[in-house]
Amino acid sequence: MEPGSSLNNITAGWRIFMPEIDRSKCTKCRLCWIFCPEGAMELDEEGFTKVNYMYCKGCGICANECPSKAITMKRVEV
Repeated sequence: MEPGSSLNNITAGWRIFMPEIDRSKCTKCRLCWIFCPEGAMELDEEGFTKVNYMYCKGCGICANECPSKAITMKRVEV
């Protein structure tokens, strides 16, 4: 694997849980964006955080760091 090639490596198939963001609770603090180790958090046109599910591994760090509890981890149905 070449350095800097992580955007070419889609990791969505690895996860067991996926984050869901409740925009009514989100304060736009962006702590989830700061702490996401995969850079899977993005900003939408209104400044809310959204998840790029192609790269999210479902680790749950975003949910753990969210002070307003706007992110919950849901089990992926297979």
